[in-house]
Amino acid sequence: MSSQHVNSTTSTLDQLDTRLLSELRTNARLGIATLARRLGVARSTVQARLSRLERRGVIAGYTVRLDPAVEAGLIRAHVMISVQSRYAARVTVALEKRDDVRTLYAISGQYDMIAVVVAASTRGLNTALDAIGALPGVERTVSSVLLDTKFDR
Repeated sequence: MSSQHVNSTTSTLDQLDTRLLSELRTNARLGIATLARRLGVARSTVQARLSRLERRGVIAGYTVRLDPAVEAGLIRAHVMISVQSRYAARVTVALEKRDDVRTLYAISGQYDMIAVVVAASTRGLNTALDAIGALPGVERTVSSVLLDTKFDR
């Protein structure tokens, strides 16, 4: 979905849409009845809003958010990756297949991508970094281990 489409879609959200999305960000497993009660509207209104938001692409999917205690035990790193341009699509596909790569961003500047990599140990992180660096088309990587999360919205 293009950013232009998202921007035009999100600009038309009303207060009820915004409140509904806020509730879902807190807990995407809330049932229709609970959402309706919290928002002070009918169940049919919530269902219609959800359907409309999904159809318009505002809600692209639902996901699992791990307990902070589980997340706290993981080591995270931002990995800046320089890629030969003709290999960019292949590197993206290869990184998407890796369970230890949580997020991949295309960026401007000296590097082409930033990956968020997670591991249970420094040894696991080292193994992941070696595997990423060995991908065909990857020219170089630079990693920064995340020490603390000050806030996460």
